[in-house]
Amino acid sequence: MALSLVNLCAREVVSDHGSSLCWLRWVPRELYGALLQAAFSGCRPLAVGELVHRWPERSLRVGGPWKPGQRAPNRLCIQALLLAVVKGLTDPRCALRILDLCGLQGDEGSMGDPMGGWSLTVALCNMVVQARAGAQKREGERERKRFSALERDKDVKRERGKRREVDCDEGESKEIIMDDKEKSEEEMMKGVRRRMEMERRTGAPVIMVEESREEKEGEDLDSGVLVHVRADLFVSARSWERVRVALSSTGPLKLQCRFLRVEEISVSSIKTLLGLLPHQVLLGVDVRYSNLGVSGLAQLLPLLSTFPHLHSLRLHYCNLDFHREDTGQSEALRELSQGLSQLKRLKCLSLTALRLPGHLRVLLSSLPRPLEVLEVPYLRLSPSDLAYLSCSHHASSLQQLDLSENRMDGGTMICMRRLLSNASATLQHLSLSGCGLTDDLLALLKPSLGSCSALKSLAFALNPLSMAGVLDLVRMAVKMPSLKQLLYPNPLEDYQAGLPDLPSSAQLLDWPLDESTDTSATSSQLNQVLIDSGRSDLMLTCDLLNYDKDLLD
Repeated sequence: MALSLVNLCAREVVSDHGSSLCWLRWVPRELYGALLQAAFSGCRPLAVGELVHRWPERSLRVGGPWKPGQRAPNRLCIQALLLAVVKGLTDPRCALRILDLCGLQGDEGSMGDPMGGWSLTVALCNMVVQARAGAQKREGERERKRFSALERDKDVKRERGKRREVDCDEGESKEIIMDDKEKSEEEMMKGVRRRMEMERRTGAPVIMVEESREEKEGEDLDSGVLVHVRADLFVSARSWERVRVALSSTGPLKLQCRFLRVEEISVSSIKTLLGLLPHQVLLGVDVRYSNLGVSGLAQLLPLLSTFPHLHSLRLHYCNLDFHREDTGQSEALRELSQGLSQLKRLKCLSLTALRLPGHLRVLLSSLPRPLEVLEVPYLRLSPSDLAYLSCSHHASSLQQLDLSENRMDGGTMICMRRLLSNASATLQHLSLSGCGLTDDLLALLKPSLGSCSALKSLAFALNPLSMAGVLDLVRMAVKMPSLKQLLYPNPLEDYQAGLPDLPSSAQLLDWPLDESTDTSATSSQLNQVLIDSGRSDLMLTCDLLNYDKDLLD
């Protein structure tokens, strides 16, 4: 990508931090954004700190999503940014009032040393606590100086009164007392005139009287906030207490959360966090590896319904398991259904490994609006679940569908074909990895897959396809002009001998490839199909670990 002249000049300017004091005072506010971008891309933390410390705009947005080839800012640059925000609270040159860091976190350990979600959350909490401590220290210093000044005034008046009592007789002392009373009245009038002058300048009344305790408790909690910080928070058992303190503290910085991700914490802790979050900002909640149980989820759903803009709910490995012999199962399902019905704007629902066979209708039919994203991997979906989904009000609105690791057979192909037909106009991302799809099942599914005119990515890994089946899959893919990514499975011929006739996805994942087989021959055959069709824009890969559909967005 060619850089503009402004970006090239900005890189050159921020490369020399020693001269920043000379050029910063002359830089127009319109160039601060280009300079900050150049400082991030060139990993210049000192320049980042200087620019943010004097940021001339009311808002600053630093975050993803990152474009292909673009990396998240370096950890040192992010730390410099946070320190500069705290430092700028006392600098009149800084006009910053809204700091948006949503999507800023990168992948821990990747190139460029970005700051991951957990580390960024801890750093933000430390920043909030540090700003609060600094404000309290400054306020204490002002109170100490004010108290010292009052004490000095009292001492001066006391000494002055003693001298007058010695020098004057009784009549004169009465006159002095009257003079002191007149002076106090004169000072009161000066106070009134000063207050009227302030009202004239600001256009708002200045109330000098002491407020009652009830009035203080009822005032707006944001009145003392100088900068609102918006971010995506990642909370684990190790950082929960620190996040709780930061969210519950009042000070010049107020932490707001757009997407909340929690891992391995209890239901009561999650409820506490939800109670501390501003309700107008939260858009999504992601709960992972937490032992919620059915009763815990039933407790959380009413709290989630109080967030008016919540549109995403993800539950991964949260120990939701329904068995037919369990008592009270119908009542629990009814509570979950009622709780989901209160999520008025929900459009993304992800349920991973919750083991809910046969209960998809009860959960999804209660949602008030059609889903755009549905992820149900490892759910052991039954034929009745797929039959409901194919005819539900969600089918024609789905943009992203993940049915991975739900085993399919010939009896479910009718439902799958109906589902893909109803979703063909909107579906953009589809994952059918590990579904046990053989060459024969693929042949039944190809007409419906090929009709998905909006499909951008298709994941088909860990399915037992032969080399002929993989070639059929690629030939179908090149005829879909909107498709940009295809994750295909390794053909069965590439594995070592000993695989069962219908291997499971776990067996295909663990079984070693045959080293004597030239795996490059497989990729060359598939690439030849691309060349013959002229589809240079379609990416083929069998790398399951590095496959990322989000790169297309």
